Amino acid sequence: MAVSFKMCVSFGLFVGLMMLGLVSSAKFDELFQPGWAMDHFIYEGELLKLKLDNYSGAGFASKSKYLFGKVTMQIKLVEGDSAGTMSSDGPNHNEFDFEFLGNTTGEPYLVQTNVYVNGVGNREQRMNLWFDPTKDFHSYSILWNQRQVVFLVDETPIRVHTNMEHKGIPFPKDQAMGVYSSIWNADDWATRGGLVKTDWSHAPFIASYKGFEIDACECPVSVAANEIADKCRSSGEKRFWWDEPTMSELSMHQSHQLVWVRANHLVYDYCTDTARFPVMPVECEHHHH
Repeated sequence: MAVSFKMCVSFGLFVGLMMLGLVSSAKFDELFQPGWAMDHFIYEGELLKLKLDNYSGAGFASKSKYLFGKVTMQIKLVEGDSAGTMSSDGPNHNEFDFEFLGNTTGEPYLVQTNVYVNGVGNREQRMNLWFDPTKDFHSYSILWNQRQVVFLVDETPIRVHTNMEHKGIPFPKDQAMGVYSSIWNADDWATRGGLVKTDWSHAPFIASYKGFEIDACECPVSVAANEIADKCRSSGEKRFWWDEPTMSELSMHQSHQLVWVRANHLVYDYCTDTARFPVMPVECEHHHH
């Protein structure tokens, strides 16, 4: 099983008038709507639960698309034996992924991150979390601006993807993106490369959500693709917090946190996988974290 949280855009042009605004909310139905399997949604006040059984998983999507900002969800993952489960969403698109790979009882959860740019992914990193994500809610965030994409867990950065267009490396900054999350059966690959299958005797598997926050530049409908980025960048008197100089890179404290996370919890990095990549991917040569 897998539970996923991602920002994704499938194709570039949107038609109509672009509305520009900042959105921030903690209510699911103000920001999101069910995408599929509505009978697998459980609402308990401010709490949303997604159910996976041997009939179906479930997923939801944001009502709007966004360019630059920060998205946060508080999630409590499936307890017990969740091997084989995973959640995520899926030709020329940009995408930032959090994917939580199910475990067998007593083993740590793995969180996998990935970055797709212009339809090209294969940038997986995996790490063990430093807490049990099934015992309580924890916040998972993606910060996105012109200079970097930062993945954060409880406000601790676990990965940075830096804009290196000056090196000829594409960076996702010109297409508005939707926010998606889902739970689905991924026992063909999620746990130990697919060796451990979903044990349906433990079903239904429940992932719980609350604290939905999107503080970003909203693009409910859009103008031409080449004008989108200008609408969500600071210029003149128009200022956005994600364009402030302090957001162009990690703070010293955040940099120390990232070094600690990678030293103690990183278990896989595509940059060091010489079997998959005999020639190191070009962006890996320039990332220093």
